Amino acid sequence: MEKLKENILSWCSNMEPAARMQAENLSLHPCLYGNVCLMPDAHSGYGMPIGGVAALDNAISPNMVGVDIGCGMLAVQTSLEQMPREKVRAAVDKIYARIPLGFEHHQESMENPIFSDLKRWEDTEICKRELISARKQIGTLGGGNHFIEIQYGSDGHIWFMIHSGSRNLGKKVAEYYNKQAVKLCLMFKQEKTVKDDLAFLPIGTKEAAAYIKEMKLCLDFAYENRKAMAKKIKEIFLEELPQTQFLKEINIHHNYAAIEEHYGRKLWVHRKGATLAKKDTIGIIPGSQGSSSYIVQGLGNELSLQSCSHGAGRRMSRAKAIKELDLAGQQKILDDQGIIHRLNEQALLDEAPDAYKNIDEVMAAQQDLVSILVKLQPLGVVKALNEKKYPQAKL
Repeated sequence: MEKLKENILSWCSNMEPAARMQAENLSLHPCLYGNVCLMPDAHSGYGMPIGGVAALDNAISPNMVGVDIGCGMLAVQTSLEQMPREKVRAAVDKIYARIPLGFEHHQESMENPIFSDLKRWEDTEICKRELISARKQIGTLGGGNHFIEIQYGSDGHIWFMIHSGSRNLGKKVAEYYNKQAVKLCLMFKQEKTVKDDLAFLPIGTKEAAAYIKEMKLCLDFAYENRKAMAKKIKEIFLEELPQTQFLKEINIHHNYAAIEEHYGRKLWVHRKGATLAKKDTIGIIPGSQGSSSYIVQGLGNELSLQSCSHGAGRRMSRAKAIKELDLAGQQKILDDQGIIHRLNEQALLDEAPDAYKNIDEVMAAQQDLVSILVKLQPLGVVKALNEKKYPQAKL
């Protein structure tokens, strides 16, 4: 850990200048209490670095949560001790066929426990408008860095893992309430927070109360979204290997804000691309599609506000990765490990292995934050294609 300035603590080496500038802006936030904490995977985001953790006193900031509210991880340990390659391939093909990816969604409305209490939806400004769309998006993966993997664990078990969030629902909520925060901050003469994309909602205002209510609904939606996909994947496993049992399931967020006690007082802790690492809490830290992922146990380090990284973190922008990385070279990284994948177009290189930091270096940098329980090696990878952005690429 390195102290970048009096109230910025960083576990991230070789931080890009843009991320450091964002951290410095955040360190001057009028509601910040204590330190800005930068995890080993930190890189520039919108307003606040992704891989950043900060506590606000009596305030909550939509941009410090992020647009994909509730984005997180689900991992399931199975009873299988091995999975033949042809079964991995069959499972990957069925996942592609049955779980909508990218901009795709279900054609019909889906039943899900998240819709059982419609009053929660009706008592909101944005979520109620998005209810019809949300019913078709539950149980879908999304695009970007979201993925599904089948993995082999150092514990001798086959696992599968899902990275996904609240889909368009969280984005709509985040954008609406950031606009509300901007209006309030301009009214309260907090122009710098607006300029730095760190506008906030004071606790006690109706706007803050409304955002918190909608954020929590998005968190629950994201949690159920991962569970719905996991149910489909379990069905696929049972079709291919009927003897499969599902032993353990972990489901966590890494984009959220919550009231926690730090520095001797209750504060709104914002984790934007960061995982809770409270003592003995079980977490998930994924790598890239060509590297290992980890099941971890938190050490409760108060210096990091009991947090750790949420992944490897990008080392290249999406545009730079597509322009500069070599497709054949990135395919070789995956093929040499026997990973079943569909990285077969230049336009997909924004999610190539070398677009991300070295996950083992990231893990080594946070030995004081978490201990490793299981190391997971990818066997098969499912990732979406952003067809609206890259229409020329095909799967």
